[in-house]
Formats: sequence, C-alpha cells, structure tokens
Amino acid sequence: MKSLAAVPDAVARFHTHVVAPHQCCSAVAQEIAASVATVWSVVRRFDNPQAYKHFVKSCHVIGGDGDVGTLREVHVISGLPAARSMERLEILDEERHIISFSMVGGDHRLVNYRSVTTLHAAADDGAGTVVVESYVVDVPQGNTKEDTRVFVDTIVKCNLQSLAQTAEKLTRRISIGDYKCCS
Repeated sequence: MKSLAAVPDAVARFHTHVVAPHQCCSAVAQEIAASVATVWSVVRRFDNPQAYKHFVKSCHVIGGDGDVGTLREVHVISGLPAARSMERLEILDEERHIISFSMVGGDHRLVNYRSVTTLHAAADDGAGTVVVESYVVDVPQGNTKEDTRVFVDTIVKCNLQSLAQTAEKLTRRISIGDYKCCS
C-alpha cells in the first residue's frame, strides 16, 4: 500500500473534502500490478460496478448515457444493511483517470455519500497503478464517526482488493494473448 503522500498534487486535490461536523471521511490506497490503462478500463465503467465490486448484485443505468449526471440503480447482495442504492456520476475524467459518484437515494444509511477514485502510475515505468478512493458521508444516527469510518473503509478496501485481482488477471490474459478487445 502506498501512502497518500505519494499521490501527485494534481490528483490529491480531488481527495480534499469539505466535512461537516456530522460527517466523516477517509481515503484508502491500493497498489495494483497492472497499467493505469488496464485498471481504468475496469473502473471507468459506471454501468458495470459488479465487474469488481463483489457486494453489487446488479446495476442498471436509469438515466443518462454514461457521461456526468448519469444515474444508476445498484442492487447489493443480501446480508448487507441495504438492498439498493441510486447513484449519480459526478466526475468522469478520462485524461486524469478520475471518477466520482454520489449516492442520491436508496434504502441504505450512507446519506450524502460521495466518493472520488483516482488512478496514477505507481512508478515511472508505468508498470503499476496506485488507486486512491476517498469519501465523505454523514454519520448515521446512533453511530460514531469511527464506527462509520470502519464500516465504509472495510467495503472500500474489499472493493479495491477485488479491483486489483480483476485488473491483474486481465493483465495476465492480455500478456499471454488470450484477450481480444476487438473481434
């Protein structure tokens, strides 16, 4: 894991959130043994979070065409304290590899949740990627900031570890010529 100090200034500013007294925020970093382009090809798919987020059962775009403002309805697996979430795409920057979404409805307790995910090269050779995901969210009634942070950090960490596995597997498939992007 890389520290946030290794994040370039141009990227770090997207992880600076205004946090109200009744909110908490955090950031999680994950190093991935895959190129930024490979990782981005998975992360940028706002219509397909289940490609690497194993808590997502299904996702349906309900408005928009994949650009900023697009709305999706996400259904999560059973066992979580929610069944569905309505989410809006806030940032999709193809050049700087930044994606952000906010939860705008659903039957969950993550009110005013907004996340920003950035990708940048782990080294000058472009062989690896550092993914940073930060968020801000209201602390639910009856919970502490620490309870909320631990819960959300756990989900984000699981998602980023799954992203690493997905992108690294895709990299292996590409390197052995098993993957065809165009047919």
